[in-house]
Amino acid sequence: MFKKILIANRGEIALRIQRACRELGVKAVMVYSEADREAKYVKLAEEAVCIGPAPSPQSYLNMPAIISAAEVTDAEAIHPGYGFLSENADFAERVEKSGFQFIGPSPESIRIMGDKVSAKQAMIKAGVPCVPGSEGELPDDPAQIRRIARTIGYPVIIKAAGGGGGRGMRVVHTEAALVNAVQMTRAEAGAAFGNPAVYMEKFLQNPRHIEIQVLADKHRNAVYLGERDCSMQRRHQKIIEEGPAPGIPRKLIDRIGERCVAACKKIGYRGAGTFEFLYENGEFYFIEMNTRVQVEHPVTELITGVDIVKTQIQVAAGEKLPFAQRDIHIRGHAIECRVNAEDPYKFVPSPGRITQWHAPGGPGVRVDSHVYNNYFVPPNYDSMIGKIIVHGDTREQALARMRTALLETVVEGIQTNIALHRELMVDAKFMAGGTNIHYLEDWLAHHKR
Repeated sequence: MFKKILIANRGEIALRIQRACRELGVKAVMVYSEADREAKYVKLAEEAVCIGPAPSPQSYLNMPAIISAAEVTDAEAIHPGYGFLSENADFAERVEKSGFQFIGPSPESIRIMGDKVSAKQAMIKAGVPCVPGSEGELPDDPAQIRRIARTIGYPVIIKAAGGGGGRGMRVVHTEAALVNAVQMTRAEAGAAFGNPAVYMEKFLQNPRHIEIQVLADKHRNAVYLGERDCSMQRRHQKIIEEGPAPGIPRKLIDRIGERCVAACKKIGYRGAGTFEFLYENGEFYFIEMNTRVQVEHPVTELITGVDIVKTQIQVAAGEKLPFAQRDIHIRGHAIECRVNAEDPYKFVPSPGRITQWHAPGGPGVRVDSHVYNNYFVPPNYDSMIGKIIVHGDTREQALARMRTALLETVVEGIQTNIALHRELMVDAKFMAGGTNIHYLEDWLAHHKR
């Protein structure tokens, strides 16, 4: 096991990793920007290093500064958390060439799965079902592009090969709009991701967003930890996640989970990862793999009893997975609400000082958050300030516990989306389970404030 790990992230995930290190008896080095000097995890740290000013390119995306911090503190490994550099293959490569262990998959795995075209090709070879689409990057010839779309059938969606975070996507319903949509998506992809390559897929009409959590070690052992339903989203950004997915037979989950495990072994994957699928009419269609820990990992932790972050660290240190597939059992139901510092209906960020913070409690309630009374939410980063996660013996009990938890939560001084969560927890269709990825946007359109 490592003696010291550098945590190259901020916010609630930095605190989450810090806690896992403490449980393992590992010293944690925190890096922080000038905007995060007063963060809880910095104050609690055994060692902390300022790596630059508030803007991310000068701090949390500053590879030389992070590696230098690891060098001066004698860290042995670097945990990237999620976001920032967590899925940057060049960073993973620089970390390992500098003599540190990257707590995540190999740079090669990140490259394969980070490019959606190569990821899809790898999954097809591994027997994982994919959405019908183009074979690789779209050509430049407009006539060829039209032929591909006709073969797939409208509507289609144009996607950036190097995209993520809901950007670099455009739905096309008619041939007349096709070529222009491809050109616009290429321009957007080049500007946002430095890679103008795009590909085409069939646009499913009413799918759900289902993801399979996997863990793998360096010894070719791998398991899947059930599924999460992440269909409650706005502009491809998740707001509520839950597990297990309501209404999907376990035999279908087991079948797709086994294929994900086989794919991990085939590509030599190590660490935590998530296979994301669209699910419609009883079929799963692979869309991408996230080669890192997910924001919503607590949902899986609560229904399986597996500590995903601790296991990430253990397998990075060369240990074997401490469990096999036969040891994984789904218990009860878990729901997570992301708490964002934003207008709950206009989604405009609301940075500023929190004058009052009271986290909920009670049976089956978990709160992952780095904020506290008088904490200043900086305007420089993602608006998420925490997550409320509940667990119950049944989905109905979990919903009841979440409603109670949201009522108990107090955040003053800034706006948050808690009011939206409270409404959704009593929405009849959400309570029934099985809403698709368009449901929340449709709901918001009919509940304008």
